[in-house]
Amino acid sequence: MKLTRVTGRVAQLAAHQSKALAKKGFATISLSLVSTTRSHRIVVIGGGSAGSNVSHQLLRSGKYKAGDIAVVDPAEWHHYQPGWTLVGGGLAKKDDFKLKLADIHDAKLTVYQNRVATFEPQESQVVLQNGDRLEYGQLVVCPGISTNYEKIRGLPEALADPSSNVSSIYSYDHCDKVFPNIKQLRGGRALFTQPLGILKCAGAPQKAMWLALDYWKRAGLYTGGGASPISISFATGLPVMFGVPKYSAKLKELAEERGVESLFQHDLVEVRGNQATFVRADGSRTTKTFDFLHAAPKMGPHAFVAKSPLADATGLVSVDAATLRHTAYDNVWALGDASSLPTSKTAAAITAQAPVLVSNLLDAEEGKAPRAAYDGYTSCPLITEYGKVLLTEFKYGPEPKETFKRLLGVDQIKPRRAFYHLKKDFFPWVYRNFMVKGTWAGPKGFIR
Repeated sequence: MKLTRVTGRVAQLAAHQSKALAKKGFATISLSLVSTTRSHRIVVIGGGSAGSNVSHQLLRSGKYKAGDIAVVDPAEWHHYQPGWTLVGGGLAKKDDFKLKLADIHDAKLTVYQNRVATFEPQESQVVLQNGDRLEYGQLVVCPGISTNYEKIRGLPEALADPSSNVSSIYSYDHCDKVFPNIKQLRGGRALFTQPLGILKCAGAPQKAMWLALDYWKRAGLYTGGGASPISISFATGLPVMFGVPKYSAKLKELAEERGVESLFQHDLVEVRGNQATFVRADGSRTTKTFDFLHAAPKMGPHAFVAKSPLADATGLVSVDAATLRHTAYDNVWALGDASSLPTSKTAAAITAQAPVLVSNLLDAEEGKAPRAAYDGYTSCPLITEYGKVLLTEFKYGPEPKETFKRLLGVDQIKPRRAFYHLKKDFFPWVYRNFMVKGTWAGPKGFIR
């Protein structure tokens, strides 16, 4: 008798026994008497932006048949998270960016809707939370990172309170609270925060601020001067406005022109009522009173990654910055937010990382050394007002790597309407229809 049939029979007996105990007044129990081991040539951890892109590119190489590639992801839904900025600015609905994960994945992929318990790279196995094991020839780790609102004391409660003027674009549950809060503010201090440490899209907290500023300006509630009904403060854990000097200087200039108070090296640690407490670089604390708060939460690696042999000291998957191959295990790869790649964590970065990883993994399967190299490319379409975007593009260094300057001679330091339509209209469309299917490579265009 096959193992799967044995496992099924054991499960039936366990369920029958549980029901019998329940009828006699005992609590029901869940028995897992037999675990299984399944083998795949490729196992991809995470079915989101990175995982869907890589798994489909591998399939389209023509080197894999049905069942060769497995994807592990417990989620039912996938979200285009860059779209939540548009939701916060009143430009879209959050369900516009909601995709069913089952609709994304090709039928030739084997999908395990389960969570990872641990990695055993010495045995080339992944252990799932139900006890099952997946044996792999090559492993790609890209589950993203965790959004940890609870790391800021009082923030989860404030976000959940519909009467509070506290919101955040960083989750599906909260992003549609942002714009109503913006509209209802008639005066007082508006406070926007950016945490110290790992962060998805480091420009997003500013995008929310610039959209709110422009809304209040158009409503006659913000002038940027002392008589303005609304004042705006931007509190960031960083010592600068942005990590790339060229763009940081421009954003600092915009803040000064528009009367935004910049609070550098201010890391939000607590929200209590209408007060926000920050830790400064010297360890001291300061508290600011607000009438509106947009908070970006703390973020970090998932525990199953951070506690595994694959992680570096920061808890991210330790990979070579150029080849995306693990620094200790030759058949392990990583990309996206969960990787140690020293670049900004964005969907745009994945468009450049995925083709490199796929090329090098295919070479590795043939016993060849990796030949493709990732240069750190990433991008942040930074909305500076309704109708204009400062399109930041950069690579390791960090140094600018501007697509339209290379193609058309356009210096991207100037916010432009054309870039706004890329952010608002083109990128969501190309993501839904092409990127998750592995046929979009960002500045390099469509992949055949």
